[in-house]
Amino acid sequence: MIRECPIHGYFSDDDLCPACNSEGKFIMSTRERDGMARKLALVLRHAPEKFDLEMDINGWIDVRDIVRKFKDGGRRRQHWLRPHHIVAISETDPKGRYEVRGNMMRATYGHTVEIELDLPSSDIPDSLYYPCDPGEAENLIEIGISPGDRSHVHLSASIRHAAEAGRFHHNDPSIIEVDTARMVASGETIWHAGVTVYLSESVAGEYLSIVGQDDPELSLLRETWFEEE
Repeated sequence: MIRECPIHGYFSDDDLCPACNSEGKFIMSTRERDGMARKLALVLRHAPEKFDLEMDINGWIDVRDIVRKFKDGGRRRQHWLRPHHIVAISETDPKGRYEVRGNMMRATYGHTVEIELDLPSSDIPDSLYYPCDPGEAENLIEIGISPGDRSHVHLSASIRHAAEAGRFHHNDPSIIEVDTARMVASGETIWHAGVTVYLSESVAGEYLSIVGQDDPELSLLRETWFEEE
């Protein structure tokens, strides 16, 4: 669930504010939050037109318009919904999927619609990571990584985060290391999107190498996966 501490703001999945142990004010249930987050992902990443919403070139949509359309549409009308509920979802999302500025909101990554990013592009780590099907790893080293059905290539801040993302599609993903220091030095732009997510228009093969299965961090993760199975 999401609650609001009068001093420290919104918090989720805790009975008490983690900063001061205040019980806070109830904002929405876990079911309401998860259902709303799925609708926000659809609107802000993929299909704003499904709700007749207007997105600007940088991916922003007016929160008040989102609330109005969500309340008006569908069989289960959400008459309780207010702009602060949308803000609460954004501020408590652990992966930083959303950003709110004033009355405007956008997804920070995961878009399939074409947008022009104005995300921060400084202080990029020297290496980032990309998960893939083990059978495709060698091919990607040769031809590079393209966005596929997304608008940008999504890179992760660590081997662990890349592996967690890869596990959604593969039981035992391969992890590719991206030499982002060389990319930036060559004039390529990389954007910092979510908490651990970075974006690039594409990544040439010359910047890629496969993380070996004997890498200590990856080996430990693989042991955990196999124990779970």
